[in-house]
Amino acid sequence: MTDEEGPGLDDDLCVTACQRCPALVDSRSRIVNGVGPIDADLLFVGEGPGANEDERGEPFVGRSGDVLDEALRDAGLARTDVRITNCVRCRPPENRDPRAEELANCRGYLDAEIDRLDPELVVTLGKVPSEHLLDRSVAITAESGDVVDARLAGASRRVLLSVHPAATLYDRSQREGFFDTIARAAELAGIADGSGGQSRLGEF
Repeated sequence: MTDEEGPGLDDDLCVTACQRCPALVDSRSRIVNGVGPIDADLLFVGEGPGANEDERGEPFVGRSGDVLDEALRDAGLARTDVRITNCVRCRPPENRDPRAEELANCRGYLDAEIDRLDPELVVTLGKVPSEHLLDRSVAITAESGDVVDARLAGASRRVLLSVHPAATLYDRSQREGFFDTIARAAELAGIADGSGGQSRLGEF
């Protein structure tokens, strides 16, 4: 494992060196790859690493990660049952939104991850990943909980839109809806009973 890889990343989807985005290369301390089983039926896609993620090398840690973990537990899941990744793998300066060219530069890595997993459901966590994957404007608060079909990584896939877990920290009224959306994600992916649904790798 290189010093740019995060914990538990033993698959071939790890990006260990990338220089495509000068501002992100300067801002990052490490590349933050996706974590979780490579046969996961449920894939969560966030925007990009923040300070905690950049420090620890894992997506959705810190306060936002705590909210996501709690919602997963309420849905009968553990973090190890799902795959979690981001649109960009390097922390933008001062936690700004990734720029269009940065999202485009990292899209091949995300598409490769989606293609490898072939998940039952993709869940977008926040406005940026929702707009990036759907290629349209998204009113995320109004559309959170909606399921749409989108062509991702060469195939038609179901995408469930969700607010970012951080939204529940800034606006407590968002909490119930976020937890309901994560519970719906577990049901739609067919893993709501907590069994994990991680069986397909053994079928290959």
